[in-house]
Amino acid sequence: MSNRKTGLGRGLESLIPRAAPSVEAVDVDLIVPNPHQPRASLGEESLRELAESIREHGMLQPLLVSRTQDPGGALTYQLIAGERRLQAAKMAGLEKVPVVVKEIASDQLLELALVENLQRADLNPLEEAGAYRRLHEDFGLTQEQIAARVGRSRTAVANSLRLLGLNSEIRASLAGGEISEGHARALLGLEDESQRRHAWHTVVEEGLSVRQAEELVRSWPRRARAARPRARMRSPELLEVEERLRASLGTRVSLTTGRRGGRIVIHFYSQEELEGLVERLTTG
Repeated sequence: MSNRKTGLGRGLESLIPRAAPSVEAVDVDLIVPNPHQPRASLGEESLRELAESIREHGMLQPLLVSRTQDPGGALTYQLIAGERRLQAAKMAGLEKVPVVVKEIASDQLLELALVENLQRADLNPLEEAGAYRRLHEDFGLTQEQIAARVGRSRTAVANSLRLLGLNSEIRASLAGGEISEGHARALLGLEDESQRRHAWHTVVEEGLSVRQAEELVRSWPRRARAARPRARMRSPELLEVEERLRASLGTRVSLTTGRRGGRIVIHFYSQEELEGLVERLTTG
């Protein structure tokens, strides 16, 4: 279970009065998504489940919005919090949704969207790290200030930000659930990029637990020496072909050869990515 604090900190708590807020019913088409939404993926399956729940029970929690105007001057509502619920409501076919309207300055919308999503603990590790980075870079908040706003420790915020130092391949593996945040933090114990990448391959291929990954990193110098003769068997030509395949397909590709041939393993991290790979491999 998560050990995060559930307090709202200094984010949305300051916007939501302790008395019951006034809830309005607004046409769903008038609500404009927050352009600064920190969540990169809403999760199609969980979105469908939420839509089904809304069809059956209605929307139990109102969206938080701010009144605004479109370029033509017509009244619209800028979403502050509730992106998943808004998309699920549209999927469920709702024409109107309950909202709480707050008058918020436009320069506060990004900060509030970031803090709200972080407090709900429903971002993946990289989205969370990216949100922390934006709070620091766009609003000048220190790690201590970020931690206070989202109810986490400064160490947790610092460890999360370190994940952004992983290369794109390992970040994709983390975002796709192939490895966990614990695995990723363990891999950060290797400063050398090549060693980290090899260790990541070992974690994935051998299905190591987080504790085993931590032990792998601690013992890496010894393990690397033992594996060195085997590593030399992979010719530069083979490595070049593997790298060309990775660049062409945009994902991790493992190529191995033996006496009677070999195999190519193409990795994907979502249904959409699989469909894109199939399209590339079967056309042209």
